[in-house]
Amino acid sequence: MSHDFEQLKETDRFIGLLREETYMHRIGVLTSGGDSPGMNAAVMAVAKAARYHGMSLIGIKRGYNGTLCKSHHIEDDMLELDLDTILDIADQPGTYLRTARCLEFHRPEMRVHAVNNIREMGIEGIVVIGGDGSYRGAQALARHGINTIGVPGTIDLDIACTDYTIGFDTAVNTAMDAIDKVKDTSSSHERCSIIEVMGRHAGYIALWCGISTGAEDILLPEKYDYDEQKIVDHIINNRRIGKSHHMIVNAEGIGHSTSMAKRIEAATGVETRATILGYMQRGGSPTCKDRYYASIMGAYAADILVAGKSNRVVCYRDGKFVDMDIEEALGMQKDISDYEYQIAWNIR
Repeated sequence: MSHDFEQLKETDRFIGLLREETYMHRIGVLTSGGDSPGMNAAVMAVAKAARYHGMSLIGIKRGYNGTLCKSHHIEDDMLELDLDTILDIADQPGTYLRTARCLEFHRPEMRVHAVNNIREMGIEGIVVIGGDGSYRGAQALARHGINTIGVPGTIDLDIACTDYTIGFDTAVNTAMDAIDKVKDTSSSHERCSIIEVMGRHAGYIALWCGISTGAEDILLPEKYDYDEQKIVDHIINNRRIGKSHHMIVNAEGIGHSTSMAKRIEAATGVETRATILGYMQRGGSPTCKDRYYASIMGAYAADILVAGKSNRVVCYRDGKFVDMDIEEALGMQKDISDYEYQIAWNIR
C-alpha cells in the first residue's frame, strides 16, 4: 500500500481505503490450543470484516491439525464459512471451529505440507486465535510466506505483550462464583478448604480470585516457596483468634491439592477438603467484556491482514488496541506484580 497505515488508522478514511485497496480474496481463521470463552465472538468478527472487504473466509478446524488435512478431503478440514450461518455464535461457549494441540506441526516437513494445503485452498492470509504456542505456529507459517495475524485467546492472561486475553474475564468470574459457594459450606462446617483453579504456569486466575474472595492464602506458581509450614501456622493462628474457616486458593501449576489437604489436616487437626474446579473454568457463555474485546480484536486482525501486514499480533495495551511483531511479542516476559501480590498478603 502507498498509504502510511499508522496515520490512516486514526482517520475516518481508514476502513474505506482498506476496502478500496484490498488485494486479498480469501483468508482463513483458526482457533488453537486451549479453548477460551469469547473465541467464537472473535471468529464472527473476522467473518464480518471479511464480508465487508469482499473476501471469502475459510474456517480451519481443530487448530493446526486442520492445516494438515488429516481427513479424506481437504474441504473437511478447511470449510468456507457463510456469515449467515455463524452470525449468532458470539454468545456460545467453546469454539465453533473446535481446537486441539498439534505436535506434528513442530516438524519442518509437516509445516511445508500445511503451507501447501493452505495454498491449495487459495488462502492468502490467516487469523490465528490462541496463546503463545499458537503464535509460534503463526510465526512458522509467516516464514513460509503465509500472511498471519495472531489474536490473544487464553483464559490464563499469560501473554506478555497484551494487558488482556480473550476468555480471562469469563473464566475468573466462573471460578470466583464457585469459590464463593465453597466458602459458604466451608464456613458452615468450620473447615479449611483448598480450591484449585487453572493456571499451569501463570497465577492470574488464582490471584484475582484469591483477592476477590478474601482467601487467607493464595498460592501462585510465580511466587510460592513450597513452605507448607507457613500455611499450617497461619491456620492455627487464625483458629486462636476465633476464625472458623480458612480458604486457600491454589493454582494448577502448584497442584497436589488433595494430598496437601491431607497433610494440612494431619498437622492442624482442622478438617480440610480440596476442590479442583478444572475445566468448568473454560466453559460457559462469555461475559460482555470477553465478547467485546474478542470482537474488536478479531475485526482489527482482519483489517491489518487486508492492509498487508503479516507476522503480527493484536494486543490491548494501555487502553488501546494495537499490533506488534510476533518476534517481539514472544520475547517479552510477564510476571505477577509485586504490589498486587503484597495486597494478597495484606488481606490475609
